[in-house]
Amino acid sequence: QVQLVESGGGLVQAGGSLRLSCAASGLTFTRYNMGWFRQAPGKEREFAATISWNGGITDYADSVKGRFTISRDNAKNTVYLQMNSLDPEDTAVYYCAASQDVDRITRIIHYYNYWGQGTQLIVSS
Repeated sequence: QVQLVESGGGLVQAGGSLRLSCAASGLTFTRYNMGWFRQAPGKEREFAATISWNGGITDYADSVKGRFTISRDNAKNTVYLQMNSLDPEDTAVYYCAASQDVDRITRIIHYYNYWGQGTQLIVSS
């Protein structure tokens, strides 16, 4: 079955950096666009970043643009989220997701078919 397993979360001070990883299995990785979403306590899950199947197209939420970088290594079936200049507002559970609709990258949650279990990021002030 399809599994997306996130790792790399933790506790970091404001201004610090962290890289999240998401390892995919049970699917043909290059047939999926990948995304990162996040959910803060008491808030709805929101889009953070997405990348096309070949890595050629990326998109970011305004709140993370210029600070976060999404990338993928198709040989390793892994997508990454490099997070710099972290702020306490970035505290959330981060989820990776896979979308079969490779004709477009999307910020819309219901276009993503598979989800990981999430990894917690806490940014202290």
